[in-house]
Amino acid sequence: MKFAVLVFPGSNCDIDCFKAVEAIGEQVEYVWHTTTDLSGFDAILVPGGFSYGDYLRCGAISRFAPVMNEVKKAADEGKFVLGICNGFQILTEAGLLPGALIRNNGLKFRCHQTPLEVVNSATAFTNQYSQGEVISIPIAHGEGNYYCDDETLAKLQANNQIVFRYAGDTNPNGSVYNIAGVSNERGNVVGMMPHPERAMDQLFGSEDGKRMFTSILNAWREQHGAAVNG
Repeated sequence: MKFAVLVFPGSNCDIDCFKAVEAIGEQVEYVWHTTTDLSGFDAILVPGGFSYGDYLRCGAISRFAPVMNEVKKAADEGKFVLGICNGFQILTEAGLLPGALIRNNGLKFRCHQTPLEVVNSATAFTNQYSQGEVISIPIAHGEGNYYCDDETLAKLQANNQIVFRYAGDTNPNGSVYNIAGVSNERGNVVGMMPHPERAMDQLFGSEDGKRMFTSILNAWREQHGAAVNG
């Protein structure tokens, strides 16, 4: 399996994503934002950071980068697309995911470990977790407050598109319905504010993020008639 890690001016979690893929033993390449061909990749990671300095609003400029046309094509083809933090913001701005990310309700940058409930363990990104499992994944954002209107929320619930919620009463940013991550209707595009690529080893506080990357690998191998070894 081959992963692409997109790089925009201002990305700062691209290396973390690259190392996360290396940790599960798969191929990975950095892909610059001007790239116009993603046909050689099976999965695309849109990393966190401050693309284009978060001018206008987070992700509002990056969504016009040439590579985003290719991300849309890849999503339409059923390839796996994961947007993390700023990547989540970019995917909502690009219309690949519903809703929007706005300023944290406390107007402060939040950076700490956060318990997440796995709301949908049947996606390509969560098949290695148990339904309802609470995992520990760090956050680092100032504009992670997920917002959508009541009609969109009802659709997300009806279609099982809510992938992660902040567990219990730990909502750090005011997100509607405690939402921390959502998918598109097809289930091959997911965006989340917490950083699984920073939870790959217990040495750093948690290894709960590793199963997100092995989930993607497992889903891809199932499509190609194999299973994850070990």
